[in-house]
Amino acid sequence: MKKNKKKKKSRTKWILTVMITSFILSLIFSSLSESVIPNINIVFGILIIIIFIGIGIIFDMIGVAITAANETPFHSMASKKVKGSKHSVMLLKNSDKLASICNDVIGDVCGVVSGSAGMLVASNMASSFNINSSITVLFVTALIASITIGGKAIGKSAAIKNSEAITFKVGKILNLFNKKTHKKKK
Repeated sequence: MKKNKKKKKSRTKWILTVMITSFILSLIFSSLSESVIPNINIVFGILIIIIFIGIGIIFDMIGVAITAANETPFHSMASKKVKGSKHSVMLLKNSDKLASICNDVIGDVCGVVSGSAGMLVASNMASSFNINSSITVLFVTALIASITIGGKAIGKSAAIKNSEAITFKVGKILNLFNKKTHKKKK
C-alpha cells in the first residue's frame, strides 16, 4: 500500500514538473520569438521557424527511439566499456520520463513556438508585399503544421527502425558532455 502511495506521489510530482517546465520553456521561447522576429527580415524569420521545426522533429525522434529500443545490447556494450553505452542504459531505464520530455515538452513547445513565429513572419510578409494578412497567416500556419506533422511522421518511422542506433548516439553525446563537466570540476 505504501509503495502505491509513493508511486502516485512521485508520478504527481513528475507531472507537475513537466507542466511547469513546459510553461517556462513556452514563455521563454515565445517571448524570444515575439521580440526577435518582428525586427528581422523575412528570410531570417523563416530560418528561425525551420530551426524550431527541426528541433521538434529531432527530439520527437529521440523520444520514440528511446521507448522503442531494446536495452539488452547496451548492457553487453557496457560490460565491454563501450563509450556511451552506460548513458544509453540510463536513457532506456528512464524512457517514460525522457519520452515525455522529448516528445511532449520540447517537441510540443517547438511546435507552438514555430506556429506563433509563423504568424509573425506571415504578418511581416503581408505588410511587406501588400497582400491579405488573414490569408497569408492561414497559409503559413497551415504550411508549418503540415511540415511539422509530416516531418514527425517520417521521423517516428525512422526512429522505430533505428531505435538502438539513435539511442546509442544520444548516449555518446551525453557521455561527451559528462566528460567535459568532469574535466571542469577537477
